[in-house]
Amino acid sequence: KLVVASTDYAVKGVKMEISRHWRLRKQRYGLVGEVCPHCEAKIFPPRDVCPECGQEAKKLYSFSGRGEVYSFTTVYDAPAGFEEYAPYTVALVKLEEGPMVTAQLTDLEDNQVEIGTPVEMVTRRLRSDGDERGLLVYGYKFRPRLERQPVAGD
Repeated sequence: KLVVASTDYAVKGVKMEISRHWRLRKQRYGLVGEVCPHCEAKIFPPRDVCPECGQEAKKLYSFSGRGEVYSFTTVYDAPAGFEEYAPYTVALVKLEEGPMVTAQLTDLEDNQVEIGTPVEMVTRRLRSDGDERGLLVYGYKFRPRLERQPVAGD
């Protein structure tokens, strides 16, 4: 009996795309985009063509993950598959290097979010596809930037 493994399959009506997950892992875990070798524009997400000058841009660039809240909103009526996380805050984050990124804010606790709040990227679970044996999908979110604590001897 021949068993063929598939990268696309359905569990409880949720289509899982493992190959897509692996293809996007650099973006999701490391905030990796591109830099244009012609005009030096920083690009996220990667597009292979610079939106500034129209030239080919395939040189990888790792963003610092630091930025500030440009705009934000709180989602109370979440889309299908995200109901358990509501309410949650989504922000447009302007990275230090220039690009804007849409992401969920996390670790807010009682911290009030304001436009201009300094934030940093963290890796968190985004969702799980399927049952307890399904794929856990991690990706980037942003949290308020932590204050650096002095280290003994500094």
